[in-house]
Amino acid sequence: MILEIDMAKHEEKTNVMRILDQKNIWYLPHSYDPSDGSIDALSVAEKVGVEDYKIYKTLVTVGASGNHYVFVIPGGNELELKLAAKAVGEKSIAMIKQAQLLPLTGYIHGGCSPIGMKKQFKTCFEEEVILLDTVLVSAGKVGFQIEVKPQDLISLTGAITAQVSQEKLKS
Repeated sequence: MILEIDMAKHEEKTNVMRILDQKNIWYLPHSYDPSDGSIDALSVAEKVGVEDYKIYKTLVTVGASGNHYVFVIPGGNELELKLAAKAVGEKSIAMIKQAQLLPLTGYIHGGCSPIGMKKQFKTCFEEEVILLDTVLVSAGKVGFQIEVKPQDLISLTGAITAQVSQEKLKS
């Protein structure tokens, strides 16, 4: 019975899922109810029933050169801008404004995935990702996540890995 309910929750396919299907890349879809407004990585981990260190968030930045970069880091971490700039060979980088996210990537806040953006930007994963068997990233729509092998994500996006974040201090 539980399996039937779970299958029903995953009938909807996002573009990210279609891309993974086309590339024959294994993934496990997860869905959650975003109606309470809690769509941060740690809330999502609790809602889908996984350890919070497995949830990765996708951040889009712009460098001093005007080039855009994507960083995929643990949900409980903060992007360290100096480390991130160094990793991609920029003098400096800054987060893009939220209003720029949709026109630039095709995704909205809370639904941004490193897979299937309008344009493939240079992508960097936090280096510790390679230590995990699987991670969860947005499936390209709020309320949907995909669990996938880090190496498959890195290969698909042509990403590099580097230390670019650190754990947020708990208040």
